[in-house]
Amino acid sequence: MKVVIIGGGWAGCAAAITAKKAGAEVSIYEKSDLLLGVGNVGGIMRNNGRYTAAEELINLGAGDLIHITDKNARHKNVDFPEHKHATLCDVNKLEPEVRRYILSLGIEVNLVARVSNVDMEGNKIKAIRLSNNTLVSGDVFIDTTGSTGAMDNCAKYGNGCVMCVLRCPTFGARISISSKAGVQDIVGERADGSPGAFSGSCEVSRDSLSEELLKELDEKGVAVLKIPPEDINTEKLKLKVCQQYALEEFAENLVLLDTGHIKLMTPFYPLEKLRKLKGLENVRFMDPYSGGRGNSIRYLAAAPRTDDMKVIGVDNLFCAGEKAGFFIGHTEAISTGSLAGHNAVRFSLNLPLLILPKETTSIGDIIYYSNYRLSTKEGRKVRHTFSGAEYFERMKSLNLYTLDNEEIRQRIEDLELKDIFSKKLIN
Repeated sequence: MKVVIIGGGWAGCAAAITAKKAGAEVSIYEKSDLLLGVGNVGGIMRNNGRYTAAEELINLGAGDLIHITDKNARHKNVDFPEHKHATLCDVNKLEPEVRRYILSLGIEVNLVARVSNVDMEGNKIKAIRLSNNTLVSGDVFIDTTGSTGAMDNCAKYGNGCVMCVLRCPTFGARISISSKAGVQDIVGERADGSPGAFSGSCEVSRDSLSEELLKELDEKGVAVLKIPPEDINTEKLKLKVCQQYALEEFAENLVLLDTGHIKLMTPFYPLEKLRKLKGLENVRFMDPYSGGRGNSIRYLAAAPRTDDMKVIGVDNLFCAGEKAGFFIGHTEAISTGSLAGHNAVRFSLNLPLLILPKETTSIGDIIYYSNYRLSTKEGRKVRHTFSGAEYFERMKSLNLYTLDNEEIRQRIEDLELKDIFSKKLIN
């Protein structure tokens, strides 16, 4: 049995791991030269409800990537505005280690391998077609292509190509596999109804910070700088993907996090104004390089799906990550990817597909709830994350949020789902 995964971000890697554990032959096709996609400029784990979800993944048997992020933590139990007990990972170390781990499992990784189209046979994908016209056949396919790009989308709905980590000019535009298979994508909206949203953060070089500010970040993992009154821009909060940061505190202050590079929790910030802040007099952007003007545009292409991650309208296509809904974050991508990879193998074996119960697992609930919200007009303006905003409030109200590892373990055991994602399905 062959599972073909299009997109090598956190969701694609998670899907590959669970599909491989289930016994399938697994191949990843990634258009760039790096795995993890936008995760290469992320690094925030275990904050707020992500702690609960991470422990659920471990108990479900899909903790492989969580263990790697924990191992590569620069700081643990970091608090910053409206966020508690965060782990800040070193983004410089994650991709090489994840790649080595993926390869050690016997998963085939194809980099600089852009998928351009699909060959259909009725309602099934028969093969994917690479940009060099090579055909790759498979039994079941998983679309984890994300929702960012191409350049014309960033120009049309943003401030142009900002030279972000995805590097569309070099490796080509994102291709929606579900759309190529004949399924109409769902487009996210901002508060004013315009399509997409700006990525929520920028990265600057550590070496461009003052020694005093860098020392504070090395010691605490976080620094909060007061923005001059004349430079406060509350309107910018409405543009952001990350609604958990769309708070007055993030308009009046600039929050810096140490994730190897220095992460600025703002979608963009004019360079001449940024250099007015103490300790940032010599600062320069690293990702996106044009972070003084704009950021990448995301949430332009979610696939309609069911709660088992199967794409509606194509018999043998699953989806995960941002492709599966307007999710934010590595933990959310790993959660949806793990379920998609496992269910892809179940599908090929004609086994009942797994749906995680929403009453007792935060992963099952966010998968259900985000899908429900996508069916509404207003819901297309909402982003879903364990770490804040609308979904975290729901998570708390349902008593799904907990830091008690034993309670989480017991929940999963009571459901008879302990290590379900580690079980081999193909003998």
